Amino acid sequence: MENQEYANSEEASLKLPLDIVRIMELLPHRYPFLMIDRVVEVVRKQRVVAIKNVTVNEPCFQGHFPDYPIMPGVLLLEALAQAGCILVMLEAPDPTEKLVVFTGVEHARFRRPVVPGDQVRLEIDVLNWRSRLMRMQGKAFVDGKLACEGVVTSQMVPRNPKAGAPATPAVEAEVIA
Repeated sequence: MENQEYANSEEASLKLPLDIVRIMELLPHRYPFLMIDRVVEVVRKQRVVAIKNVTVNEPCFQGHFPDYPIMPGVLLLEALAQAGCILVMLEAPDPTEKLVVFTGVEHARFRRPVVPGDQVRLEIDVLNWRSRLMRMQGKAFVDGKLACEGVVTSQMVPRNPKAGAPATPAVEAEVIA
């Protein structure tokens, strides 16, 4: 049933699961920093569930740690942020003209190690959504057990800023709590 599920009955173009080709149309990330392999659930502006397959040949495992490979916690947070980015980019009129930048993380907790061979289920629930600012609760599970959690905030910005604009986006002062 999951393969035939639609995120919105009005939009048949969002047939799930979203495969890596569709994910790469939405996200600007590429190897080795693309952390999402599949999207299995979407509720527009509310929730997204994505999958990350962890393999030993990922570059982080060369040094973290050679004799005991553990996925770095910051990469789990990045995977959660990218999953949230999928949800945001689905609302962009033209995803090729926008970027979603990670502007903060709160309450990050790491509950168990994630190792090569694990399949991480990334669950993101929207806490607050403004026109360009988002705050989302993310949880990463392996075999049904919580591995990582945190609240991520992000902002949608133009992908190609106009000449003379600052190189990094200024985060609006508006509180989205």
